[in-house]
Amino acid sequence: MQLRQRPDGSIWVRTFPVTLEHDHSIATHAHDWDQLTYAASGVLRVDTAAASWTVPPHTAVWVPAGVQHAEHMFAPVTMRTLYFAPRLVTGLPRRDCRAVNISSLLRELILHASREGALDRRTPRHAHAIGMLLDQLAGVATVPLQLPTPRDDRARRVAASLRDAPDEAAPVGTLARRAGASRRTIERLFVKDTGMTMAEWRRRLRLLHAVRLLAEGEAVTAAALAVGYSSVSAFIAVFKKEFGSTPARYARGKTS
Repeated sequence: MQLRQRPDGSIWVRTFPVTLEHDHSIATHAHDWDQLTYAASGVLRVDTAAASWTVPPHTAVWVPAGVQHAEHMFAPVTMRTLYFAPRLVTGLPRRDCRAVNISSLLRELILHASREGALDRRTPRHAHAIGMLLDQLAGVATVPLQLPTPRDDRARRVAASLRDAPDEAAPVGTLARRAGASRRTIERLFVKDTGMTMAEWRRRLRLLHAVRLLAEGEAVTAAALAVGYSSVSAFIAVFKKEFGSTPARYARGKTS
């Protein structure tokens, strides 16, 4: 299997496996290498200035080199992170994060690399594993598990209050007044800054919170009620329309 790109040095993949029994956050930082963090169990959230990505089990988040980001791990959690030498991976963005689905084969490759500790292109079996990883990543499918972050301070205050209480039922006008703005202003700012209406943003936030609850073991009914849906069938229909799959896809114990 040919490896076409040639970064400096012979170590092309480094790894960082972690298992935590308590919630843990890592402050804003950046890496010199591209990062792929796979959620074997538990849920990870990655925040940048532009957006946040919720990463449930059997998905991963791609963070390009140089992107400032913070990480929040919701225990119990098992993460397997691979760091790729810059410009080695093709098919994924160079400046933007992405949430991606992980196939069974790619999952096994990630776990194998994590057990090895690092992959050195001078070692034949490592070179083969690198090639297989790159082939799999070239065709990986992205999933819409991101939530844009408003830039305006007033809209950011509304967003923060909703993050703290995803089931908040207060109308937009009330939320806007708490943030020191009018309803019309907040509606306009959300469209301008996120490309989503306030209602769309709020719905995505609630559904992403439901993804986390499902991954933590909540039943679909309980997750639906927790994020403000009184009808489970309506919740499932909206969830499928938003993410392209039913809530069962993200339930704890479900494999891809």
